[in-house]
Amino acid sequence: MDVKSRNYLLLNRQALEKDIKTSYIMDHMIADQVLTLQEEEKVKQQERAAMLINIILKKDNNSYRSFYNALLHEGYRDLAALLQDGIPVFSAGNGKSSADGMTSYVKMVLCEGGVPQRPVVFVTRPKLVDAIKQKLCCLGNDPGWVTVYGMAGCGKTVLTAEALRDHQLLEDYFPGGVHWISVGKQDKAGLLMKLQNLCSRLDHDGTFSQRPPLNIEEAKDRLRLLMLRKYPSRPLLVLDDIWDSWVLKAFDNQCQILITSRDRSVTDAVAGNKYEIHVESGLAHEKGLEVLSLFVNKKITELPEQADCIVRECKGSPLVISLIGALLRDFPGRWEYYLKQLQNKQFKRIRKSSSYDYEALDEAMSISVEQLNENIKGYYKDLSILPKDVKVPTKVLCILWDMETEEVEDILQEFVNKSLLFCDRNGKSFHYYLHDLQLDFLTEKNRNQLQDLHKNIVNQYKKYYKLNMPIPSEEDCMYWYNFLAYHMAGANMQKELCDLMFSLDWIKAKTELVGPAHLIHEYVEYSSVLDQKNSIVRENFQEFLSLNGHLLGRQPFPDIIQLGLCQLETSEVYQQAKSLAQQEAGIFYLEWINKKSMKNLSRLVVRPHRDAVYHACFSQDRQRIASCGADKTLQVFKAKSGERLLEIRAHDDEIFCCAFSADGAFVATCSADKKVKIWNSRTGQCMRVYEEHTEQVNCCQFNNRSGQYLLSTCSNDTFIKLWDLNRKYCRNTMFGHVNAVNHCKFSPNDEYVASCSTDGTVKLWEVRSANELKTIEIKDFFKTADEQPDDVEILVKCCSWSQNSAMILVVAKNKLLLWNIKSLSKVADCRGHMSWVHCVTFSPDGSLFVTSSDDQTIRIWETNKVCKSSHAVLKSELDVVFHNDKVVILAIYNQQHLQLINGNNDSIIMQTEAQECPICCCCLSEDLKFAAFGEENGKIKSCSTFHFIKDGKVLKALEAHRTPVQHCRFTSDCQTLISSAHDSVIQIWDTLTGELLHYFSPVTVDEGEPTHSGWVTDLSFSPDSKILVSSGGYLKWWNVTTGESLQTFYTNGTNLKSIHVSPNFNVYVTVDNLGILYVLQKM
Repeated sequence: MDVKSRNYLLLNRQALEKDIKTSYIMDHMIADQVLTLQEEEKVKQQERAAMLINIILKKDNNSYRSFYNALLHEGYRDLAALLQDGIPVFSAGNGKSSADGMTSYVKMVLCEGGVPQRPVVFVTRPKLVDAIKQKLCCLGNDPGWVTVYGMAGCGKTVLTAEALRDHQLLEDYFPGGVHWISVGKQDKAGLLMKLQNLCSRLDHDGTFSQRPPLNIEEAKDRLRLLMLRKYPSRPLLVLDDIWDSWVLKAFDNQCQILITSRDRSVTDAVAGNKYEIHVESGLAHEKGLEVLSLFVNKKITELPEQADCIVRECKGSPLVISLIGALLRDFPGRWEYYLKQLQNKQFKRIRKSSSYDYEALDEAMSISVEQLNENIKGYYKDLSILPKDVKVPTKVLCILWDMETEEVEDILQEFVNKSLLFCDRNGKSFHYYLHDLQLDFLTEKNRNQLQDLHKNIVNQYKKYYKLNMPIPSEEDCMYWYNFLAYHMAGANMQKELCDLMFSLDWIKAKTELVGPAHLIHEYVEYSSVLDQKNSIVRENFQEFLSLNGHLLGRQPFPDIIQLGLCQLETSEVYQQAKSLAQQEAGIFYLEWINKKSMKNLSRLVVRPHRDAVYHACFSQDRQRIASCGADKTLQVFKAKSGERLLEIRAHDDEIFCCAFSADGAFVATCSADKKVKIWNSRTGQCMRVYEEHTEQVNCCQFNNRSGQYLLSTCSNDTFIKLWDLNRKYCRNTMFGHVNAVNHCKFSPNDEYVASCSTDGTVKLWEVRSANELKTIEIKDFFKTADEQPDDVEILVKCCSWSQNSAMILVVAKNKLLLWNIKSLSKVADCRGHMSWVHCVTFSPDGSLFVTSSDDQTIRIWETNKVCKSSHAVLKSELDVVFHNDKVVILAIYNQQHLQLINGNNDSIIMQTEAQECPICCCCLSEDLKFAAFGEENGKIKSCSTFHFIKDGKVLKALEAHRTPVQHCRFTSDCQTLISSAHDSVIQIWDTLTGELLHYFSPVTVDEGEPTHSGWVTDLSFSPDSKILVSSGGYLKWWNVTTGESLQTFYTNGTNLKSIHVSPNFNVYVTVDNLGILYVLQKM
């Protein structure tokens, strides 16, 4: 039934159920053969009118019309009028409006969704198409998966696309449209790009988000919310050519999904309703003959007898028949010749482990290529190095072959005519691409020449562009920015690749066009070539790009030289940026002169895994570390040197956690395969396997006492289980969470177990009784001065207690935070990983802690060093005085103290005692004799007082404002103090007497044009009034005369409250909301 008709029934359901008498209505509907006697009996046994409406809602348009007519006939004209506008319209020609059998509605939906068009030579396979439609209908309104599977070249994609060319199917079952995604074989970076493109397509108007998701988890959440909020009317996602089950997890958002794959079991890793359609490897005999007849433009009865033999010899392979058919179209008299080629010539298989291990396919490929003219065979060989699933513009091949466009198009048309190449005509532009089977064939056939072929295309690029780079207006621009590094790496041109990838000009040009994700992927993908001489440079650039990617993806595009100047002096990025800045005469650049305080706190970084590291932990003696991750292996290595001791292929799926027993004798692992395993930590022998969880197991932790082997585990099944290693089965099961449990941890005395869940809570359990003791709402602990509480769910991933229970490490909201338990204050915010942190664990004595991340690294940190990082606890409000070549800074420390800091060497001159109320602003007099600071009591409209200090002692306390003080400032003669507050009141005080001199109430002013991402919080003019510097979300320098921006400095944090400038306007000081102090100097 049409959606419109269904809506009218639902809208007027109450009125219909109230008034109609079903017996007479049903008589008419039975006469119209839209209602059965069994359904009539069912209506009589229950609430009649309601039951009748329910039955009609499940039927087609004819039932709606019959019900409407019955209402008219029985005198219910008022009720019939309510349904009149929803009557389905009869379409002429059974809804067909074009020669290809598609309505304009279907064409629009498929075009918008990116569904592939029919091939030029197309034969129907109605049985399989109807089977796909039937399974799609089985989904109904419920989320689920329909899998079309079969061997390569059997026509899965064509059949799937054909099934969607159905007006009734799209309108009734998928009114939200169809979205087609060609996936293919992908790594995580490639999958992220696919997800980013899909999110961008779904959010085409940009109303949901202004930036692409930065990782797969964020992309999955974005996709879920887009489907829920922007496409609530049941759209269909089509994932074409899925190879790996882990890819489907990124799309597992309770959607209706149709996939094509060679692997029938690809959906085993996801939940929901599942339906399958198997596509046979070959066409039926008659269908094969029909394809050949269409190619040679003859009736099937007019085909020679060799046609039957050809179809039998190739086993009905659609691709083989299409290739031979294309050859016969050009040479219609060669039936016998091509049949003999199939029968007598024994083709050697391309490779024994080929993905397409089918003789008929390889033979057809060889035949087709051998039939090419000798003068163009070499050009086809050049296509061996094209990237998969990429449409190449004509100009790229013009550069490769050094030919005019017309010559190149003539050669490529020969390949297209013989189905050896495909052409996508987009207006006047031509883009060419190979089917992945054809590309695999060429790659294997010419494997020994691939390096030379890659080198040739790079040399031709260099010859054409010389020292320049492609400009965005050029047709071939995107190809070179996406794949030039790919060709250089394939040619093993190490010097050229380094010159390219280590160029800030290239980074700027590429990230402006495609963003940073693809470039980061290239640093990882081609690291073996880039690191041949020295890996440090590649790591410098990779870290620079990873840490600044959020800036490089924004508009207007930041000055990349200025970003490079913010790197450490030892970094190659900084050296190159400084050299470029010195060459740019007259350009405004800044040096961050105190950035040495931003130290890399990691003590050791190792890369033992080939994929993301999900967990790492110390042994009790601190000599060993165990780690596990997405590569399904358990690794044990030395904590000091990183030397590997054990590598075990431990599970059949990703391993989420590992843990040493207290005496170090055992290591436990848990995995997405729902199993928990116990291993001998010295020999690697598997001691026990537990299989009582029903979903993936997220965490496993041993108790802290030696000699007693208790293990706690938690899972997506919402349960926490306790295991005694001396027993075969689970000892206790603890239930109470309503969502997946991500982490569990024994208390230091082993009396309790804490569990962290996706439901936003932490629960405490008694080990002895397995009873729940307490539930903690984690969101309550995130109300800080810099981060206001909101409605976003806070995912608590894991936690780790220090041995003395004085500190706890928490991974939540993708942050690593070290907290002092007694004062509930944040001790440190540790940064260094280039991707999501999955795990954190203290060493037994608390002096070290280890973290693991999606960036494939494990980092070991020294606790006392991260706790000494003063920049992490300063507030963003401060004052600076430049006095006799000295930089003196007054800053708020920990919200309770004032610190007087020597800005030249970052040393602390003086610190006050803790104040009763948090300090919110401060200022220094220019003669350095006085300082002032404003306080708040933490309540709205609370009273605030001012204190004046000299030599650290309070001189005066003034009752100033009714709300927290926002700003205070001495005048240049130090005789007067100006204050302002959240109540928008400005007050002027006598410094010596404390007398209130003036009181200013709020006034209305004209608003200016926005120049910052948020509020402009401070301004300062140069002595000649030609340059203005402003603070807000970042720092900006302006030409006062022209109004143009001279430079932008992006801080690590935001919310800059003030900017302080030296008298000569060459040094600038500020603090961001992360507490990082910036002393900047003009170059």
